[in-house]
Amino acid sequence: MAKRKNPKTFILDTNVILHDPTCIHQFEENDIVIPLAVIEEIDQFKRGSNVINLNAREFTRTLDSLSGNTIFDGGISLGKGKGKVRIVITKGLSHEIREVFREDNPDHRILSAAYEIYLQSKEKDKVILISKDVNLRMKAKALGVHAEDYTTDRVGSVDSLYPGKEFVENVDDRLLSKLYESPYEFPVKNFGKIHKSEIVPNKFYILRNQNRSALAAINNTGELFNRIDKIPVYGIMPRNAEQTFAINALLNPDIPLVTLTGKAGTGKTLLALATSLQVRKLYWQIFIARPVIPLSNKDIGFLPGDVESKLAPYMQPLWDNLKVIQDQFSETDKNYITINSMLKDQKLVIEPLSYIRGRSLQRIFFIVDEAQNLTPHEVKTIITRAGEGAKIVLTGDIYQIDHPYLDSLSNGLSYLIDKFKGQSLYAHINLEKGERSVLAELASNLL
Repeated sequence: MAKRKNPKTFILDTNVILHDPTCIHQFEENDIVIPLAVIEEIDQFKRGSNVINLNAREFTRTLDSLSGNTIFDGGISLGKGKGKVRIVITKGLSHEIREVFREDNPDHRILSAAYEIYLQSKEKDKVILISKDVNLRMKAKALGVHAEDYTTDRVGSVDSLYPGKEFVENVDDRLLSKLYESPYEFPVKNFGKIHKSEIVPNKFYILRNQNRSALAAINNTGELFNRIDKIPVYGIMPRNAEQTFAINALLNPDIPLVTLTGKAGTGKTLLALATSLQVRKLYWQIFIARPVIPLSNKDIGFLPGDVESKLAPYMQPLWDNLKVIQDQFSETDKNYITINSMLKDQKLVIEPLSYIRGRSLQRIFFIVDEAQNLTPHEVKTIITRAGEGAKIVLTGDIYQIDHPYLDSLSNGLSYLIDKFKGQSLYAHINLEKGERSVLAELASNLL
């Protein structure tokens, strides 16, 4: 085996492992060190049904499969071309850490382990603490230890994130006129070169010239532009081009994965829910879920009441959207009654994401709200469980992150948009215009 060239040593914080339980396989030929304090912390997360608990158990199984006592000594190889992983035992806080930070807690024990490895290394610039916790990274840097965020699953930049749509002017009138004549399409050939547009399947367009304009989408083969018309769904009429695009993608049975992004009030959740009701006969069940991210990073256990009472505030926005749709009809209207019947028969289910996880996703219309609060690994877990005939819709605002260790570049929704761009089974739309009220739009823009 060829000798590894100048491997680095990465010390992992607990939050990195809980963020991505496969992280030890992401550092190529470099060595990985796991302080025993991390193992102790992970042990506290093994019980439960939330994603963080599943991740803890998955990592524990992975580590257990790397059997051998050398994991506490020289380390165990992770495979050909990979580095080694080892667990280090530290006896409390080092003198320097105790002098500076005093408090003995898991973070400081992890920092102490990193600091000891740093002092013992002949190449100190190759000792790096990896943590999602910015405060721990700052403490490490204060001691001279290099520290970085876990960036394996980060996207390049928010500005370059695929918007799903494009506005094109000066379109040849002969082409544009074809969208007004049956079969309401024209070939994509040469369009991208002429208008310097990136052509990908299921991309949406506002096309215009001096005579006319039209809304269109490239089909999932990437060969044709098809005209798109405004279509109401379960009493909800789209109010702008982006909402029209969103409904088109949500209604299309050939697109089983859809993402909708946008600030509050742009209609992401409302459109997804209304469309699911419109096409309910195609599916066995409609699931609407959202991750529970406790306020100020507090566990929901501090809230009064039983489990249902604790979770009610997190689910209320979904119920509010359902009420908006239901209020489009009178109480005697069949559409109003249908919603009540679906809720009673559990054909329409609104629950926290952790409650729905593990259920079969065969012929399910599955809406995941606030998906920006999911990690890339969590998003992967959801999508890889999609069964035959399922449709998965993720909505969220990538600028409104409530998760303590995620941001606009590292959250699962951004990661999904970046990786799935151009896939024939996927469509994305970024909704820009708020439609709740003039006041709500102004507040969203200014505050």
